[in-house]
Amino acid sequence: MHKIVLAITGASGSIYARLLIEKLLTIKEQWQDLAVVMTDNAKQVWETELGNSNYTQYPVSFYTTKDFTAPFASGSGRYNTMIIAPCSMGTLGRIASGVSSDLISRAADVVLKERRRLICVVRDTPYNLVHIRNMETLTLAGGIICPATPSFYSRPQTIEEAVATVTDRVLDLAGLDITTYRWGGK
Repeated sequence: MHKIVLAITGASGSIYARLLIEKLLTIKEQWQDLAVVMTDNAKQVWETELGNSNYTQYPVSFYTTKDFTAPFASGSGRYNTMIIAPCSMGTLGRIASGVSSDLISRAADVVLKERRRLICVVRDTPYNLVHIRNMETLTLAGGIICPATPSFYSRPQTIEEAVATVTDRVLDLAGLDITTYRWGGK
């Protein structure tokens, strides 16, 4: 059973977080715990982009970025997957440099040190050399960089369908069994 942390930063792309939560709730039999931590900026961006504050309505455990008593702030909590979506370049940089100044960067540090899965859904574009080097550092440390870059061979017809091409890939990377479009599949 998976124990998953979903961190939501203030980068644009709240729809990625929303669809991840909603899809995870449809496959509850595959995970034991789903914890969500959001930055204050993430809440503001969610409200701006999605026009609501529905993030408070999901039946998951929410934590503030200052709550270092959260179970995933320690390796003994045995959370095996952390997804940061969307992942701002500031958050990525703090993780890459080992700065554990909030619960998100601390949890990412824990996941990396325990050799568990860290998936960063970076959304900013274009990348500068600092971004690229931070992505390299995180990759070398065992993290997975999964840019929020939709694919189109499934012919998505809505924004949600285009975004799902990324979120479904993230859930695949997390080791979850999902139904999704597969290249060459039926």
